[in-house]
Amino acid sequence: MIDDQPIHYLTPASLENLKKEKEEVENIKIPEIAKRIDEAKQQGDLSENAEYHAAREEMSWAQGRLAEIDRILQNSQIFNKSANKDEVQLGCTVVVKVNGKEKEFTIVGPQEVNPAKGYISNESPLGEALLGHAKGDKVTITTPAGKQVYEIVKIK
Repeated sequence: MIDDQPIHYLTPASLENLKKEKEEVENIKIPEIAKRIDEAKQQGDLSENAEYHAAREEMSWAQGRLAEIDRILQNSQIFNKSANKDEVQLGCTVVVKVNGKEKEFTIVGPQEVNPAKGYISNESPLGEALLGHAKGDKVTITTPAGKQVYEIVKIK
């Protein structure tokens, strides 16, 4: 882990996906883009060569993404779904009741957030507020719509 860098909590599956993405960017995308840049250079005048400029932008993005993946991998900590169902922890699924409706959330690291699937970050206001609480606890969270009370109904 590198000092002054946040820890990136990942599931084993997410770690594997990041490693695959790194390999693809490093061994496929960057070499393909480099080839396109070389071909565009051979066409002559680069100042008005749209393909050259587009390829350079893509290369910049790919190199930036590769550096980001490296940073995440160097500062990652793997977590497995917790067997402890007594309190909300990273990796667990929690059922809450808010405004008379039940909602289900899975607490994950920021790299795995997917609101459509109910995956929320442990660093989000809701995720952070739920961590460490038990079934039956009521957690008050300030949202743009005002204060909301979330009652923990079940921890899976």
